[in-house]
Amino acid sequence: MRNKPITEYFNISGQTTLQLLLPLVLLLIVLIAFAFMIPVLSTFQTFALTAGMVIFIVGFASTDIALYVLIFSMLLSPEFVVGTTEGAALGRGVTLRLDDFLIVIIGVSWLAKMSIKKELGLFLKTSLNRPIAFYIITCLISTLLGAMFGTVSLKTGFLFVLKYFEYMIIYFMVANHLESKKQIRNYLWAMLITCAIVSIIGIAQIPGGGRVSAPFEGEVGEPNTFGGYLVFMISIALGLLLASNSFRGQLLYGFLVLLSAVPLLYTQSRTSYVAAIPAVLAFVWLSERRNWVIAAVLLVGISLPFIAPEPAKERITYTLTQGREQRDVVEVGGVKLDTSLSARVRSYKAATRDWVKHPVLGYGVTGYKFLDTQYLRVITETGLVGLITFLFLVSTIFRQGYRVFEGTGDPFYRGLTMGYLAGFVGLLCHALGANTFIIVRIMEPFWFVTAMVIVIPELEKEA
Repeated sequence: MRNKPITEYFNISGQTTLQLLLPLVLLLIVLIAFAFMIPVLSTFQTFALTAGMVIFIVGFASTDIALYVLIFSMLLSPEFVVGTTEGAALGRGVTLRLDDFLIVIIGVSWLAKMSIKKELGLFLKTSLNRPIAFYIITCLISTLLGAMFGTVSLKTGFLFVLKYFEYMIIYFMVANHLESKKQIRNYLWAMLITCAIVSIIGIAQIPGGGRVSAPFEGEVGEPNTFGGYLVFMISIALGLLLASNSFRGQLLYGFLVLLSAVPLLYTQSRTSYVAAIPAVLAFVWLSERRNWVIAAVLLVGISLPFIAPEPAKERITYTLTQGREQRDVVEVGGVKLDTSLSARVRSYKAATRDWVKHPVLGYGVTGYKFLDTQYLRVITETGLVGLITFLFLVSTIFRQGYRVFEGTGDPFYRGLTMGYLAGFVGLLCHALGANTFIIVRIMEPFWFVTAMVIVIPELEKEA
């Protein structure tokens, strides 16, 4: 009998054989390196390395499982302070979360999988690719120039830009992987369940007093971050509620809205309260059940002063009353602001004076002192070029999201896109008083849902 090449027995090409062997060779190299490293590692480091290897292999074998792990880690993973920072985050530590490491591990496994299975493609071509690329490149150039001129610590700047890139990896991973409506529904329910879990944990914090924040926030919580996340997720649930034709679905979504609204009030986050107003009003514009929405908004608006918890009401009145007896506070329209808000306003005024010294590409990411507002931070760190590319990015996101909303007749898709757009409007307002679009606990779910919304037209075509 004629000797046949092994590829012929398996009915596969030489290229396919190479694709099968390459991961095995890479795995062998990693295992050898792992064997050499174990004797010099501590027990915790060995455990962490082993867990990382398992996640990498799971992510390589099943992107689906990896994405579920990522969803639950978004709000349920601890953070670590790995050192002090210079520049924009002066006085704070460089914080890394468990999901930062998960994104890196899962992202690398996904990139490896895409490079081997070339038919899957590396980056799906979407309407957001170009604005994403423009903004990331601007941040990189600005930060490198800042490092050259001494305004940026390269290590710190690199870590922050890497975080921005992490969010884009989430977007491309999800966009590349989605193939059906069922996947979107399952991922969305995983996100809503995560939101319900952290809301219950937040409610459990209320008897202890103080401001409610997300779990595993370290020694000092971030109620403002938790509030922004809740505004976005409540908007998603409310959009699904308004578009649902199922009574059971309406009950579930309504319960999630009420459950998440409780910790939102107890965050005592004024920025989140303000963000919730345009998010709710967006439903008046978007929903087909407009009359019901208007009636609900009026009812809540009238009853809120009576049913809102005392800490929330005190937080609002504190803004206008605490500064009355203070001398060194900012006065707006004859009203003295509290000391905290006055300090913010002064930092904003200083930033508007300082950015003109580096107007084109700014000081570089983390090159300017800490600012708790997204838009001023963008223009001081990346200049006019950065602000233009950032606005181009967010405007493209909104336009594409609205186009999907207008183009779909599916109730589930309409509810998802309606809630997404309303939540996006809320986040744009939240960014006036927070660095919303670089906060990991807000941006991870935001970019995950963004990918869902953007691929809806393609899924409907295939269906």
